[in-house]
Amino acid sequence: MPIWVQAGLWGLFTGSALIVGSVFGYFFNLKQKVIAIIMGFGAGVLISALSFELMEEAFEQSGLLPSSIGFLSGALIYYFANKFLEKSGAKHRKRSQQQQPSEDEQQGSGIAIALGALLDGIPESIAIGISMLEGGAVSIATVIAIYISNLPEGLSSSAGMKKAGRSKLFIFGIWLGIAILSSLASILGYSLFSQLSPAINGATLAIAAGAILNMISATMIPEAFEKGHSIIGLMCVLGFLSSFLLSHF
Repeated sequence: MPIWVQAGLWGLFTGSALIVGSVFGYFFNLKQKVIAIIMGFGAGVLISALSFELMEEAFEQSGLLPSSIGFLSGALIYYFANKFLEKSGAKHRKRSQQQQPSEDEQQGSGIAIALGALLDGIPESIAIGISMLEGGAVSIATVIAIYISNLPEGLSSSAGMKKAGRSKLFIFGIWLGIAILSSLASILGYSLFSQLSPAINGATLAIAAGAILNMISATMIPEAFEKGHSIIGLMCVLGFLSSFLLSHF
C-alpha cells in the first residue's frame, strides 16, 4: 500500500475518534466529572507525545533554533486564529454544558465552532503525515495520543452543541467532515513535505507541536479542571506517563 494512502488512513483513524466521542456525547448523559477525567488524561497523553515524539523529531531534523522558532510560531498562529474564532462564537466549543451560544444568540457561531474544531485537529493530522517521512512508518504513540485526546473533544463538544439546540445533522456532519479533512491533511503532510528538505519538515513539525500545546492549554485543560478539579492534575500525569511508556516500548 502506498505510504500516502497509509498516512490518509491513519489521519482518518484519529479523526474517527471525534465521531465516536460525539455519539457518546449526544446519546449518553455522562457525568461531567467523567468527561473531565477523560479529557485530563487525553491532555497528558498528548503533551507527552508532542514532547517525546514531535519535538524530538523536529530537533533531529532541523536543529535547535529552527525547531524553537517553529514551536513558538505554531503557538502564535493558533493563538491569533483562536482569538478570532472566539469572537465569532467558538470560545466554548469544547464545553459540554450550556456555555455554547445558539445560532439565535450569536449569528454564525455554528460555523465558528466548526472552524474551531478544525483548527484544533489539523495540526495533529499534518504531523502524522510528516512523521511518516522517516522510514514510512507512523509513530504508534503519536497516533494513540491523538486518538485518545480526540475522544473527549468530540464527546464534550457534542454534548454542548446539543444543549445549544443544534441539530443532529449539524453535529455529526461537523465531526464526519473533520474526520475526512484530517485524512486529507495527513496525506498533504506526507505528499507535500516529502518534496522538501528535512530542515523544513522538522520546523513544520515544531509548528504543529506548538499549536497543539497551545490548544491543550487554552481549551482542554481549563474545561477538564472546571469539572474535575484537583483530580485532573493526577489524570494528566497518568496520561503523560502512559504515552511516555508506550513511546519507549
